[in-house]
Amino acid sequence: MRNIKYPIIGMLFGIVLIKSEVVSWFRIQEMFRLQSFHMYGIIGSAIVVGLISVLLIRRFRLKTISGEAIIIQVKKFHWGNVYGGLIFGLGWAITGACPGPLFAQIGSGFWVIIITLFSAIAGTWVYGLFRDKLPH
Repeated sequence: MRNIKYPIIGMLFGIVLIKSEVVSWFRIQEMFRLQSFHMYGIIGSAIVVGLISVLLIRRFRLKTISGEAIIIQVKKFHWGNVYGGLIFGLGWAITGACPGPLFAQIGSGFWVIIITLFSAIAGTWVYGLFRDKLPH
């Protein structure tokens, strides 16, 4: 019963995704065709909020609710992130879904997205299979 907060937060997140039209296949296609600013505005807002949050966490050395230090490690540039981002973006453009909105789309009754969900799970499994052989 103490974990009930997680499904509630997930449902609220899904409602926000649906109401903001982030899960709309048409909005996603507009973004990739450079026909609308809607999705870029949402993504840009998320980047700004994330940037400010990280700066505040580092500046004030904030801790978690349980008192643990929050450690944000500095990451080096790696070309694998570029290639992975391109593959991710291509899949996003083709399917009209990324991992967050996937579940909101399914919950909205777009059952065909289950194929995308299974494809994402299969892709994660394949990566896990070859992870040790890939350059990191």
